[in-house]
Amino acid sequence: MLNRKNKVIKKKKKLVLKKWIRITLLIIFIFLFIFSCIKIYFWKKDGNKINEIKDKITKEVKIDEKKPNTNATKNVNPPNNKDSDYWKYIQMDMLNVSFDELLKINSDTVGWIKVNGTNVNYPVVQTDNNDYYLNHSYDKSVNKAGWVFLDYRNNINDFDKNTIIYAHGRVDATMFGSLRKILNKSWYNNKTNHVIKFSTKTQNTLWQVFSVYTIKAESYYITTKFSSDDAFNEFINTLKKRSVALFDTEVNKNDKIITLSTCKDSKGTRIVMHAKLIKIENK
Repeated sequence: MLNRKNKVIKKKKKLVLKKWIRITLLIIFIFLFIFSCIKIYFWKKDGNKINEIKDKITKEVKIDEKKPNTNATKNVNPPNNKDSDYWKYIQMDMLNVSFDELLKINSDTVGWIKVNGTNVNYPVVQTDNNDYYLNHSYDKSVNKAGWVFLDYRNNINDFDKNTIIYAHGRVDATMFGSLRKILNKSWYNNKTNHVIKFSTKTQNTLWQVFSVYTIKAESYYITTKFSSDDAFNEFINTLKKRSVALFDTEVNKNDKIITLSTCKDSKGTRIVMHAKLIKIENK
């Protein structure tokens, strides 16, 4: 009789324990659900703010594309191959932006970048560090979507051997989120996409893509200074070997390149794009 009673008590205890486990799991689930909803709300709020700012900019700022002014342009380091796509790309319209209104909105503005075949079409800012615009928008309000910014080490008035531009890779395709497209065959098999247009206060420029890839976070590809021509040659050859696609772009020690970098996932993988300067137009 006693053993039977003990079994009943143990059974009841197990049932109570299971009940509390279920209640605990339910509470945890509800907490995670509410937390996720809050995160999504603020994520969408940041994205909506980004779109509002972009709409305001495009309404107030003159942004167009025009044929290069032959009296003010220079073809940079042309290849020996006369059949190279380079000769087609230098005939493309150049991005032309009026910076007066942009500078009134944000005095940190240094340029405007457009990547063919993506949604990347934004003003570029620069400050004295690479942290501020990771969580501040173009109007300098706090925003985890951040903004498109130039590496603080770069000189916008005289491009370095490697000019680097960053932005968050948001899944709603704002900022550099649409750079995911550059890894797709449909993007890199379309040669009209292989050009980056970059306008600054003093120059309009064209850049020809030569490498696109993903890689774990590192400092190598964001090197801005090189000890010698050989070091730079080794650098660009490494970047070319990493590419998921083969581009008709000759790059050598006489070139200057631009690098676009963004996050692909939460594991630290980066999407990276490199292009060489092929045309400059002085304003």
